[in-house]
Amino acid sequence: MKRIALISTGGTIDKTYDELEGVLSNRVSVLEVMLASFELRGVELSRVPLLNKDSTEMSEKDHRLIARTAGNLCETYDGVVVVHGTDRLQNTGDALVEELGTPLVPVVLTGAMRPYALRSSDAPQNLTEALLAVQLLEPGIYVAMHNQVLKFPGVTKDRVNGTFMRAEDS
Repeated sequence: MKRIALISTGGTIDKTYDELEGVLSNRVSVLEVMLASFELRGVELSRVPLLNKDSTEMSEKDHRLIARTAGNLCETYDGVVVVHGTDRLQNTGDALVEELGTPLVPVVLTGAMRPYALRSSDAPQNLTEALLAVQLLEPGIYVAMHNQVLKFPGVTKDRVNGTFMRAEDS
C-alpha cells in the first residue's frame, strides 16, 4: 500500500462558477468529487487542505509554506502531490528545490489550464497523471501535466501552448 499525501492549494483546477458574481473562483473545493471518481487501488490518500488561492495571489511566504509542508510530509509518506495553480507553479517548484534539495520521496506538482467545472477540463487527466507519477518516480521535485513529467529546477510555463516545458527549450 502506497501512502500518498495530497496538498491542495487552490488554483484553476479547483475553481467553481459563482452564479451571483458571474466568475470562476476558489471558494469550494472540487478535489473530493474528482478523487471519488478515481480507482486508487493500492493507494492510501491523505488530503491536506493548505490554501485555497488563485496562484496569482500567492506570495513568497505561501510558496515557502507549501515547501515546508511538503518537506514535513516527505518524512512519513511514500510521495507527495501538490495541486497548484499554473501561473505560479514554477515559483513553488523552485521553492521546493531551494528548501528540500532532493527530498526523501517524489514530490509532484500538478494543476489545470481549465477548471474541473468545465466540460473540456484537463484537470482529471493531470491529477491522474500526478497520482501515478508520484508512485513511479525517484525522489525529486516534478511537474506532471499533459502527458509529460518534468523535473525541477528548470521548468517554466509555456504560455503560448498552455503547458509546461524545460526552460532551455523555450
